[in-house]
Amino acid sequence: MTAASTTLTSEPATLGAPVTEVRRTPLTTAAAWMPAQLARDRRWIYPLDSADIAELDATLALARAGGVTPDTVTRGTFPLPRLAPRLIAMRKELENGYGAALVKGLPVDRWSEADAMLVYAGLGVQFGELTAQNAAGRLLDHVRSTGRDWDTDPTVRGYQTTAALPFHCDKADIVGLMCLRHAKSGGASCITSSVSIYNAVLARRPDLVEALYAPLYVDLRGEEPEGMKPYYLQPLYGYHNGRLYGRLASKYVESAQRFPEVPRLAEKAIEATAYVESLAQSNEFRFDMVFERGDVQLLNNHVVVHSRRAYEDYPEPERWRHLVRMLVFTDTYRDVPAYVQHVNDVVRWWRAHPKAGA
Repeated sequence: MTAASTTLTSEPATLGAPVTEVRRTPLTTAAAWMPAQLARDRRWIYPLDSADIAELDATLALARAGGVTPDTVTRGTFPLPRLAPRLIAMRKELENGYGAALVKGLPVDRWSEADAMLVYAGLGVQFGELTAQNAAGRLLDHVRSTGRDWDTDPTVRGYQTTAALPFHCDKADIVGLMCLRHAKSGGASCITSSVSIYNAVLARRPDLVEALYAPLYVDLRGEEPEGMKPYYLQPLYGYHNGRLYGRLASKYVESAQRFPEVPRLAEKAIEATAYVESLAQSNEFRFDMVFERGDVQLLNNHVVVHSRRAYEDYPEPERWRHLVRMLVFTDTYRDVPAYVQHVNDVVRWWRAHPKAGA
């Protein structure tokens, strides 16, 4: 925990008010990809071979014998010397390449759920610091239907439903999803380069650029730290020390309008958000994938936005779609815009002050 994360307040200066440079020229980086590139170039896909699985099995056995859990795992307690070069390549791809990586072939069919989650966490710590995903302080969270409804319960989050999710980012540098079971039908994962979208806005709608940097109020959905307001500020985009940061969360921006003290959304902000979302959802920019059991998707939240199509589960609860999510902070993103740092402090607060029953 940092000092900032133990002294969160609700003053406007610490709501995460955006103060960044406005970039008015396109970015020509690998993160500005188009769907055809991902379909053609397989460098971001990492199939595991039998030797990789053998190393994971051996390390898993040692970790279990040592009493290691997903909450306590470290690089030292889950060493992967053979896989290390590929994990380094994955991290470079996430931070300086496409911003996406897909690991294929974890043998989740023969591992118990607990073992699969320990291996998953053991892979995650190779990239950085696992962080909390919610007020309960959980490092690994189950993405599956709970039967609750977003529209009638203000504490529900989208991943707890079977509904389609709008394009969004999660509250960390990297988000991971491990597939334990897929749906009966539907549920495809959709990803889009937020850098490519930004370049398109510059070229096609330069009148919206200023609106991309305007602060938006974002609902914490009942998970605000003690003494903090139930929302925070962030823009759609920020630019800081040569890096572009995309932060799409329209469902939570709309939800924040339930608070009477939150300013009503400006027309230009509504138009800019709708335009960004329309590009993200379009066939021109969107890349779709269907998870198989044992897949692990890793995404850089700053340069990739993701969504999910609605899905139908099997009748039997034990066959319901089941993903496991993790969030990771990396050393490369220690210097971030103030509003991003504010959100980082919120999730670190969750980790240090878990809320019972959340």
